[in-house]
Amino acid sequence: MKRQIKFILFTVFISALVLSCSENTGFVDNTSLKQAFNQGAVDLNNAMDAITSSKAFSILTVNDEALKSSDSVYSVYLTLDKIKGVYEYQPIPQFDKWGRSITRYFARTADNDMMIVRMPLEKVTRPRALRLCDPSDSLLTNNFEIAVSDYHNNYNNYHDFDYLLASEISIDSVVAGNLNIDYSISPEAGISYASQYSFSGSYTAKYKYESGDTTISSFTIMGDDKILYEEKLLTSRNDSARFGIERQYILTIGNVQIVRSFGPMTVAVYLDGVLQPDAVVEIIDRETDPEASVCKKRDIQITFEDGTITTVSALIGESVADIKTLFDSLHKVYFAAYVVDWIAYGIYYQWD
Repeated sequence: MKRQIKFILFTVFISALVLSCSENTGFVDNTSLKQAFNQGAVDLNNAMDAITSSKAFSILTVNDEALKSSDSVYSVYLTLDKIKGVYEYQPIPQFDKWGRSITRYFARTADNDMMIVRMPLEKVTRPRALRLCDPSDSLLTNNFEIAVSDYHNNYNNYHDFDYLLASEISIDSVVAGNLNIDYSISPEAGISYASQYSFSGSYTAKYKYESGDTTISSFTIMGDDKILYEEKLLTSRNDSARFGIERQYILTIGNVQIVRSFGPMTVAVYLDGVLQPDAVVEIIDRETDPEASVCKKRDIQITFEDGTITTVSALIGESVADIKTLFDSLHKVYFAAYVVDWIAYGIYYQWD
């Protein structure tokens, strides 16, 4: 009798434990692929709503291609110790040592181991406005702050440089996000690139690229250290293009993963790492896409186990455009090039 009671209690305990684990993951054991994919799309859309409504989104994704320079012949070796200190945006017309009229945009107000710059938010969201002084600027307040804790810019030419940036941005004295970049190119080692935006609400977007005989690139959106969306592409070396011949493509949305591999070509769907043999997947490339991505020219059609058909773009819906904005901005990072670097150059040459 006691043995029966112990067995019943043990069974109840195990059942409660399994139920608890299922509740913690958001899925029960018999969750179908369709339900899991729909839940993954909901979680991704909720994340994108939070990201795009954050104060950091329009800053970190600033895009002003008109400022792009075609000059790649200059060289610079600039490190944090050369620009550290606290600076306030305070444009003052002056003359350099050769008698030429210049404008010094920043006034150094204190010592610091970081480069801390305070300036009007309006200037940051319109990078070209940084390079122009207007009488109305006196009405603006320095309500934007960037604190650079690590910086290294060693530029020789496009084929030989290394760059490092670690920064935190604040608006109205409240931390709004972080930008980190680690980028290097050399004739011997090739290209290694990683950029990351951290937004409020524990959401992060990041991009990585590593060249080689097998080039690997990935774009990831995460929430609380969980992958909400990720595209990973592996290509074989092709001297005529940065991305060569596609060998493997992996799309992850929540607990669902779609994998296409070549040699021989197979397309498989996994739920929590378990193969789903009844699902049918077709990858659709509308046009040639060097770095194949759903947020650009690729789509994926899925036939679920119940026979219903949908596409990834339909599941994600309007978030596709916002994901594309993140994808493109993590490649180009105009905020770093036309705000952070411009400030760093200005401070260095102003106080050198």
